[in-house]
Amino acid sequence: MEGRTVYVECPRDAWQGLARVIPTEEKVAFLRRLLDAGFDHLDLASFVSPKWVPQMADSEEVLAQLPPPDGRDYLAIVANERGMERALEAENLTSVGYPFSISETFQQKNTRRSIADSWPLVERMLGRARSSGLELVVYVSMGFGNPYGDPWGPEAVVDFVGRLRGLGVRRIAIADTYGVAGPERIHQVLAAVAAAHGAADLGAHLHSRPDPDEVRAKVDAVLDAGVRWLEGALGGVGGCPFAGDELVGNLPTEVVVPHLEARGLRSGVDTAVLGDLAAEALDLRGRYG
Repeated sequence: MEGRTVYVECPRDAWQGLARVIPTEEKVAFLRRLLDAGFDHLDLASFVSPKWVPQMADSEEVLAQLPPPDGRDYLAIVANERGMERALEAENLTSVGYPFSISETFQQKNTRRSIADSWPLVERMLGRARSSGLELVVYVSMGFGNPYGDPWGPEAVVDFVGRLRGLGVRRIAIADTYGVAGPERIHQVLAAVAAAHGAADLGAHLHSRPDPDEVRAKVDAVLDAGVRWLEGALGGVGGCPFAGDELVGNLPTEVVVPHLEARGLRSGVDTAVLGDLAAEALDLRGRYG
């Protein structure tokens, strides 16, 4: 296997659940070190109410202090049209991400909007993003199952992605929000979606326990389904609070990227500095968690 992979480092996901707010200057310094290390896709901000996610209240300031993207992708999460308004006014932003759950229960919890009401919102967001030169990324959350008993199955994910593609959404990532999907289910879902709609611009945002063998097995399941876009966070920080297991976090970048390289997939990241960056990420969690 040879080629290039899209690897998205997700400090926003890592930081948003911390108990204390990281000073803006520390966020910017860490993000600059990520850029220096060769990370060219960063999920680094969100435009949501500070009442719900106080950690992200300074997203405009953070973006303004970063170097111009110059071909890199700076993404911020939005959950409604007010968030989109802020995103359109922000400096240096290149993409907005919308979390769109296939689980009705989680969509209501996460965005206070039903699935039915979210479809026209996605269509409006897509039009506004494109008219402003931004890319819309849709994260299909609870894409590998949910803890609520809501209807789910690989065929439902295939249909969901098909409807998004029909609207014109190009970049779609399937998210294991619940954090318990094993390699077999990961491969089953992604392979079904890829067979129906192609693997181009299809991603996987997974969570895992910090066992390196488990992490690598999940990465292999993604790659063997033909998908070449993965996401994670240094130190495995962040992840899903819904899994009922405090050890479940983001895929640890310092495990994933070397494994991608070992399988012949280039990420553009300097693997020699991953240990130091992971230690810094864990230090931030220790001081502000």
